[in-house]
Amino acid sequence: MRVPEKQVAALQGLLRAEGGAMAVAMAAIAWDLGPPWWLVVAVLAAPDLSFAAYAFGPRAGAAGYNAAHTYLVPAALAGIGLTTVSMTTIAVATLWALHIGVDRALGFGLKYRAGFRHTHLGPIGRE
Repeated sequence: MRVPEKQVAALQGLLRAEGGAMAVAMAAIAWDLGPPWWLVVAVLAAPDLSFAAYAFGPRAGAAGYNAAHTYLVPAALAGIGLTTVSMTTIAVATLWALHIGVDRALGFGLKYRAGFRHTHLGPIGRE
C-alpha cells in the first residue's frame, strides 16, 4: 500500500517542526549554561565534518552523516554529563542537539544511501 503524498508531506512538516522545537529548547539551555564562544562555534560546526565520509561513496557518506546527526549520541553525552556533573559535557550535548534540531527544521534529514539529497524529510536541493 502506497502512502498518499499529502500524508507524507504532513508528517515531514511535523518532523521539521519537532526539529525547530528542539533547536529552540537547546538554544535556551545553552544560553543558560553560557559555554565559551569557541566551544559554541566548534560544537555547532563539528557534526558537518561528517560530510567528508561522502568521499568514500554514498553508502559511507550516509552512514557517517547519520551517525553525527542522530540524537542518540548527544542524549548519551547529556546523561554522562548529568551523572558526572560536568557542565562542559552537558554544554557539548546541548549544542550538538541544537545543531541537529536546526538541520531538521531546515529539512536536512537523515540520509538514504541513494545520495546526499535523499533524506527522511524528503529531497533537498534542485533536481
